[in-house]
Amino acid sequence: MLPVVAIVGRPNVGKSSLFNQLTKTEDALVADFHGLTRDRIYGHIVKDENEIILIDTGGLEHDHGDLSQVINQQTEQAIEESDLLLFVVDGREGLTVSDQEITQRLRKKNKNMILVINKTEGMNDQDLASDFYALGFKDTLSVSALRGDHCQSLIDLISASLTQDEAIVDFEELPEDLISVALIGRPNVGKSTYINSLIQEDRLLTEDQPGTTRDSIFINYRFGKHDLVLIDTAGIRRKKKVEETIEKFSIVKALQALDLSDAVIVMIDGNEGITDQDLSLIGLVLNSGRALTIAINKHDLLNEEDIENIDRQIKRKLKFVSYVDIEFISAKDSKGLKGSLKLAVNAANRAMQTVATSELSKLVEGLMETDPPPYVQGRRIKLKYAHQGGVQPPTFIIYGNQTKKLRDNYKKFIEGQIRSTFSLFGTPIKLFFKDSKNPYSDRKNKLSSRQWKKRRRIIRLRKKRA
Repeated sequence: MLPVVAIVGRPNVGKSSLFNQLTKTEDALVADFHGLTRDRIYGHIVKDENEIILIDTGGLEHDHGDLSQVINQQTEQAIEESDLLLFVVDGREGLTVSDQEITQRLRKKNKNMILVINKTEGMNDQDLASDFYALGFKDTLSVSALRGDHCQSLIDLISASLTQDEAIVDFEELPEDLISVALIGRPNVGKSTYINSLIQEDRLLTEDQPGTTRDSIFINYRFGKHDLVLIDTAGIRRKKKVEETIEKFSIVKALQALDLSDAVIVMIDGNEGITDQDLSLIGLVLNSGRALTIAINKHDLLNEEDIENIDRQIKRKLKFVSYVDIEFISAKDSKGLKGSLKLAVNAANRAMQTVATSELSKLVEGLMETDPPPYVQGRRIKLKYAHQGGVQPPTFIIYGNQTKKLRDNYKKFIEGQIRSTFSLFGTPIKLFFKDSKNPYSDRKNKLSSRQWKKRRRIIRLRKKRA
């Protein structure tokens, strides 16, 4: 299972900025006022080939009015879920009474902790650290979340601390020759009913109320020629609605199940339509790089008007996953289950597909002739060749000149061409663009006086035309 790290501290010490730096995203809102982060935000730290779940929390301080109880509850749950805590303090303000009180609270949790002194740009690290020695932390590191100073060192320290932590030694692995399919969705969308109907056995507890499944459950299943492992996960609620102690780990369990899966079926309640929470779950799967299939359940309860409404929502809300298969199912009546599972298995196989370098480079060369990228500052961007850098998700590295100036819409165009040419549907694709090394880049071209005069004349003519 993936280890879990939580960022805690009082408000406005830079927790969300640090979250963005460590995850290399902009998922956490950042602004210079207290109490901005109210719910837990989940992301991933990538270290070599390993991943770590990172949780951003609200500030541990009672100064948010009516929101203080909710924020502190969310933070307490994040602390319980975590294997390691990053306690962030403000290096410019120095040690405060609030920092000392929070330290006492955290020590009662008996968690492995790292003290992170933030906002240290342009300051002496030793002087800063001496101010916080009184807190008695074994591991301390000064960083600048704003500029990214020493954030890579912090990732190394996190990885080393987790490696030494006995809590993460007990992890789960699935056989490599089995395809694992995880079912995720909001509570009471029918995930357990789906599996029971599929295996024709009341293996999983089902009730007409949310929260019946409390943990991830693994079931072996023979599907045609494939040996599968079906993973039923606990339903993911909106974070502020998670109140029962036994449900505190639901979201983390689902995230860890994603790490074990080859493909994911996101189940949506057809009665309620496509909600923002469903879109968040789909985004979670895409960020994890897993193959994806969407199943809209309770089709037996929908009339024609409801179906038309769902179709409109699919066209409007799911445009960003237009390459993903969507299946209407009824878990209760066992309709469409094998069809949706077949789509998930196909998507998993495509995510593991390899593409020959010669075919990929041939596609890139053809695009340069038929649909070249637009000129930038009068210069043409040329892509030369490409190769595959990995699978699950399929990753491609494309070489050329001035690739940093490629527009996002052209990158999307290349992604679409690769997807359609090699039938990579149902899986996200990652593209990396690199500039080819110029063998003459280190050589300085010294111009003669005559060449300088000619260059100045050309510049004057261009300015007049402009």
